[in-house]
Amino acid sequence: MRPEEPLPGGESKSPRKMNKIRLILLAAAVVAVVACSDSSSQDLSKWVDPFIGTGGHGHTYPGATLPFGMVQLSPDTRLKGWDGCSGYHYSDEVIFGFSHTHLSGTGVSDYGDILFMPTVGEVQVNNGSPEDPSSGYCSRFYHEEEKASPGYYSVFLDDYGVKAELTVTKRAGLHKYTFPATHEANIIIDLEHRDPVVASSIRIVDDSEIWGFRRSDQWAHDQVVYFVAKFSQPFRKFGIAVDSELQKGISQASGRNIKAFVTFSTPKKEPVLIKVGISAVSCAGARKNLMTEIPGWDFSRVRIAAEAAWNKSLGKIQIRGGSREQRTIFYTALYHAMLAPNLFMDVDGLYRGKDLEPHQVQDFDYYTVFSLWDTFRAAHPLFTLIEQKRTLDFIRTFLAQYKDGHLLPVWELAANETWCMIGYHSVSVIADAYLKGITGFDTETAFRAMRRSADQNHFGLEFYKKLGFIPAEKESESVSKTLEYSYDDWCVAQMARALGKEDEYHRFMQRAQNYKNIFDPDTGFMRARMHAGWFSPFDPREVNFNYTEANSWQYSFFVPQDISGLLALMGGREKFVERLDELFTADSQTTGRKQADITGLIGQYAHGNEPSHHIAYLYNYAGQPWKTQEKVREILDTMYTDQPDGLSGNEDCGQMSAWYILSAMGFYPITPGQGIYALGTPLFPQAEIHLENGRSFTIKAKGISDDNFYIHAAKLNGQDYTRSFISHADILEGGELVLIMGPEPNREWGTQSHDIPQSRIDKDLILPVPFVAAGTRSFTGSQEVALGCLEKGAIIRFSRDETAPKSDFAEYTEPFSIDKSTVVRFFAEKNGLASTPVVRADFYRIPEDITIKLNSAYSSQYSAGGDLALIDSIRGGYNFRTGTWQGYHGIDLEAVVDLGKVKTVRSITAGFLQDIDSWIFMPYMVEYALAAAEDQEFEIAAVVNNDVSLQAKGVKLKDFKISFKPVQAQYVKITAKNIGICPKWHKGAGEKAWIFCDEIIIK
Repeated sequence: MRPEEPLPGGESKSPRKMNKIRLILLAAAVVAVVACSDSSSQDLSKWVDPFIGTGGHGHTYPGATLPFGMVQLSPDTRLKGWDGCSGYHYSDEVIFGFSHTHLSGTGVSDYGDILFMPTVGEVQVNNGSPEDPSSGYCSRFYHEEEKASPGYYSVFLDDYGVKAELTVTKRAGLHKYTFPATHEANIIIDLEHRDPVVASSIRIVDDSEIWGFRRSDQWAHDQVVYFVAKFSQPFRKFGIAVDSELQKGISQASGRNIKAFVTFSTPKKEPVLIKVGISAVSCAGARKNLMTEIPGWDFSRVRIAAEAAWNKSLGKIQIRGGSREQRTIFYTALYHAMLAPNLFMDVDGLYRGKDLEPHQVQDFDYYTVFSLWDTFRAAHPLFTLIEQKRTLDFIRTFLAQYKDGHLLPVWELAANETWCMIGYHSVSVIADAYLKGITGFDTETAFRAMRRSADQNHFGLEFYKKLGFIPAEKESESVSKTLEYSYDDWCVAQMARALGKEDEYHRFMQRAQNYKNIFDPDTGFMRARMHAGWFSPFDPREVNFNYTEANSWQYSFFVPQDISGLLALMGGREKFVERLDELFTADSQTTGRKQADITGLIGQYAHGNEPSHHIAYLYNYAGQPWKTQEKVREILDTMYTDQPDGLSGNEDCGQMSAWYILSAMGFYPITPGQGIYALGTPLFPQAEIHLENGRSFTIKAKGISDDNFYIHAAKLNGQDYTRSFISHADILEGGELVLIMGPEPNREWGTQSHDIPQSRIDKDLILPVPFVAAGTRSFTGSQEVALGCLEKGAIIRFSRDETAPKSDFAEYTEPFSIDKSTVVRFFAEKNGLASTPVVRADFYRIPEDITIKLNSAYSSQYSAGGDLALIDSIRGGYNFRTGTWQGYHGIDLEAVVDLGKVKTVRSITAGFLQDIDSWIFMPYMVEYALAAAEDQEFEIAAVVNNDVSLQAKGVKLKDFKISFKPVQAQYVKITAKNIGICPKWHKGAGEKAWIFCDEIIIK
């Protein structure tokens, strides 16, 4: 059924007439689950605390769900803001209700669909507010009366005296509300709750069943959820509210703001149970899910089955020893790692595809919520150890999404591609799994899909393919994208080699070296290429538009596919270790823009966000594994606790937890797709991985303690082991790795060349693209231009003739001078290597008699090239992140242009940009003043008021232009008035507002 269609009717089917056989089958299923559970002898769920991560910036939820389940039935306490992404924050005191879908640890809000809320007394259909709970149906609550465990959640709603309990199956939720003695026990059903509704509908089928759907536009631009709710007893009255107005006597309604209520009598304080099935396909599918998975009304049995399912999943890794806090953190991390991806198909195999149409699955489970920029690093490699069958289903889901939507997922959510984050990391998941022996999918289709993702022209790929890097003036986050595309291309190359596609292997291995084109040999950092030169001014601590949720310190170490090559660029092993040491000991203060994701800092290492996650293990590759052991132990001990704010950054669908799980066992996958893990330091005396092939692999750490965390010696299956890494194949064989721990570093173990993990590209080598080493894009008078290349011995050829063929380019031997606007084209060549693409640098000479003095300080991250940017005749475009706009944060812009001598001024223009989603607003006015001499007072010539709405969505450009009768003047003062702080209605209310300017034109 399409979302726009009316809800189908349904015959009355009282729950009291349920087939008793179904109850017997459910009981048998529960017994079977418990009996076959790997962890039936051990209740590991008792070590899970779902409240970890619900405080601080963890963005997790505490409600009931199953491993990788479709339903996440959880309380909603926060509807807006960055710390409301999961719908719940531990610091809140009011519950709005219990909805059926939630995201775990994301940095963007969505879900919170189909909210149910029990109330007592007069029905209210507004949700109320934390400041005034009595203004709506919400209720205060206290953590002392709140409980959560895997598959179960309960809380006492203080304003109504109602105990709420929740449990789940894969596709359905079961609510249990114990009311006080009353004839006004209400259940509110709110379809308008949280994200913007496009369409919704509800139908009261009979006195114990309700059907409905909700279509919304948020992060997932077209999300549909159908539901069917059945009640354990008939309700005595009901009502539907349309646009917050109760409509009497109607049993069905549609619109954008639909709510309903049902009322029961509970004179003996008897509980009311509600079972709710959901589907992305149809109400019929939701009902089928519901009746298949919860045929009866035994809350305890469903809860026990949920706990048994969790114990079975948690039992895949069994640890021994450690403190209570460490065990709690570990098993909660394992729990969090299994909250996503989420099942996204009905019991009959129907799912909603990326073409938003229904499709049928035959022999695998279809999933959604693929936070791949985060999870390719550790979560998916963890799954290749403990969830191999499910990993295969993930990949088959990818291929189904490719078939339905023509591309592999980037950040897929509820059948929508959100295009959130960067890279095409589904190729990493596919290659890593296949090269580890997880087969059973169509490899030819998979490779076509991988290649198609890599050969797109969006998000900077057009320039990446043509030039070997992404110019910062063409695409934002150019450094991060170039680095991550390079790694992804290496993954495509590994898949090509495994499938015997040699030409494609060579092509993508060359692309995998494009990281070299953004390494600045002068600073030793990964730095943005801008206008053929380098982004300036440069500060490796600065968070700006060249990096994704990070800075150069954090991204300069992301070359997992060629760590040997990175070591060489940084000067060899010793210099590389010095740079790593400097990272961990640097001042933790970042500069540039405020970035909420950069948290958990040790120096400039930021454990709260993913780009740093592999860095502590890089010491192994430089032959100093004891330093990896030091840093890993520090991170394990300081970045995770058993408190609600126990995560140093948002959970990101399992990645933050997967790092802990793997590191606490003693290893980590720096390069997914390679099949090896760098060794760190275990946290527990013993960790045992139960593999799907029936074998087990055990890591024992003899003598491990808070002080003894250095590896002194090791044995693998009884044989001496000196490598600071272990292969995936060795783990799958089963057996035992024994590590002998001590209080001091063993500087000999794991340091010989054959003991050091290798990640290198030594064939199909490329010649790095040359760059402008000196010379600014805009200049006055004359300037010297110098060219450079990372490759020693390379010959650079250049031409100042814009039309000259490459064969006429001259050899560059020394810097040259230019005194006019000039185009310089150049490339590099070296025997044995293919010549580089031709790079173009445009230099603009500003007339000598025009200068500008800035009386306001622009933000260094939005300099547009420096002090001359506002008069360089280069206009900014619609993307402020590409470095052509000059930004002023919370202050006015005041600039004085000196025309060199008294001239006749007829018009003045200053261009500005507005993008309110980025806190950038038009100035509320621009004032122009003139003076004929330096010692003369400025006289206001004109004031231009802003006429662009501050609430206008999207990017807006405006020229604040004024023409007037000719006036004689030498000095022109431009003053642009910033609104100061973001308005109350804005999501950044109270924070400093930006103004972005470019260009000032005086005629």
